[in-house]
Amino acid sequence: MCRSVDVKEAVLAKNDDLARTLRDDLARRGVTVVNLLSSPGSGKTELLGRVLARAVALDIPVAALTADLATENDARRLARSGAPVRQVLTDGLCHLEARQVRTRLDGWLPPDTAVLFVENVGNLVCPASYDLGETLRIALMAVTEGEDKPLKYPTAFGSAHLVVTTKTDLAEPAGFDETAFRANVQRVNPGVEILRTCARTGAGVDTVLERALAVRDGAPTHQPPLTPRPHSHDHDHDHDHSHDRTDGHNHDHDHGHGYDDEHGHSPAGQDTPGHHTHPHPAATTAPAPAS
Repeated sequence: MCRSVDVKEAVLAKNDDLARTLRDDLARRGVTVVNLLSSPGSGKTELLGRVLARAVALDIPVAALTADLATENDARRLARSGAPVRQVLTDGLCHLEARQVRTRLDGWLPPDTAVLFVENVGNLVCPASYDLGETLRIALMAVTEGEDKPLKYPTAFGSAHLVVTTKTDLAEPAGFDETAFRANVQRVNPGVEILRTCARTGAGVDTVLERALAVRDGAPTHQPPLTPRPHSHDHDHDHDHSHDRTDGHNHDHDHGHGYDDEHGHSPAGQDTPGHHTHPHPAATTAPAPAS
């Protein structure tokens, strides 16, 4: 009988193929995908809302997909920017997959879109293993989370093309050691750029948008040492992480709130059979910490 690890590898390989096709298709349309990864409460929704609003003010055509286990709160918040926004409810699934992104974009993404921002589920483990067809992957961290976060979650930070700190206005009262944080980031992702942002003051908002537009215009991205997903795992599990869902059960409803949502058939926040919310192993081994 096929081992669980083989099933997971097959699922991730299928996701990679879909992501590659999606990236190519969108590139032909002039669309660049930016995948935002962070913990819950990092402030990425507020920062993304500011970035979208800035783009709208500059007449730059942008759009956003935002994913959450339950509620449409983030889509409502992002829609205030004036940019097209669509919600994805995962009903307990701890990450987005390329198939979900492709399905939600079908017939919805405005044809002149320059940058599509994808706000992933708040989680620094599972999402790190899934390529969504992005060209730019950003790992975000609030200064209140602690400077050792990159060492605890090396796959998320080690696979990022850009690292962003948020809520920098709280750095001093939180006792954030920025020097230590930057050193830890460089240990898992040497050479990656680290941006400081504050949604409250607007600091760094323009820079985040500029980096996304630069990639859209063909600027080379930083090459991180880790890939989005593993080629092999060191151990097996006795259960299936396939996370396959039937696209035909998605329902699109326009509620007139300036965004679209996706509903599944399970109670919000509950798992469906075969769908687990616990972490996936890290994608690959991070560079050895400096002695």
